[in-house]
Amino acid sequence: MLSKSSSADAVVAALEASADPALISGMDRVGIRTESAIGLSNPALRQIARTIGADHARAFALWQSPVREAKLLALLTFEPERLTSDEMFGLAADFTSWEMVDMAADLFVEARFDPALIARFAADDREFVRRTAFAMIAGAAVHCKTDPDESFMALLPLIEVHAGDDRNFVKKAVNWALRNIGMRNTTCHRAALALAESLATSDDGTRRWVGRDAAKYLSEPKRLARLKA
Repeated sequence: MLSKSSSADAVVAALEASADPALISGMDRVGIRTESAIGLSNPALRQIARTIGADHARAFALWQSPVREAKLLALLTFEPERLTSDEMFGLAADFTSWEMVDMAADLFVEARFDPALIARFAADDREFVRRTAFAMIAGAAVHCKTDPDESFMALLPLIEVHAGDDRNFVKKAVNWALRNIGMRNTTCHRAALALAESLATSDDGTRRWVGRDAAKYLSEPKRLARLKA
C-alpha cells in the first residue's frame, strides 16, 4: 500500500503491479513514445501522486527510472519551490515526448515564471527542450493571471524568432503560445494578432502556417466575445 513514506523503489513496483499494457496502443496513436511505457493513464498517475504526496528527493529518484510512468509521476511530485533553474534545464535534457514536456512545463511555471529560463530553453536546438519554452509560455499566459501583460508581450519576439522551426512539436507549441498570449485580454490580443498577421504573410511555409492558424484562432467571433479589457 503506497503512502507518503513510500520509497521510489516501492512506488515503481506498485506502478508495475497495476499497469495495463493494453493502454500502450492508445499512447502510440497520439504520438507518445512507448518503448519505456508500462501502461498507466495520466489520471491514474495523478491519483497516485495525491496518495504519495510531493517529495523532492524521491521525485529525483523516480526520474532516474527508465519507466515512462515513473518519470511522469516524478514531475507530479517534485516540490516546485525547491527546483532550481539548472535542475529544470537538466530535467529537460531527458524529455522524450510532448506529454512529458507539457507536464513539466506546468511544474516549471509553478516553480517560477522566469523569462530568462524560457529563453534558455528556446535557444537549445533539441526539439523537446525548445518546445518546453513555448509550452511554458502557453501555460503561464493562462495561469499567471496577475503577471503584467508586458511580461508576455515581451516574449512575442522570441515567438517570432522560432516561428520558422518546422519540427512538429516545436511549431505547434509556438503557435499555442502565440494564441494563449492573445487570449489574455484585449491589450495582449492586439499585439499577438499583429504578430500572427505578420507571420501569415511570410515566404516561409512554417512561419506562414503558425501565423495563419493563430490569426484564425484569435479572430474567431466567439473567442473575441470572451476577451476581457
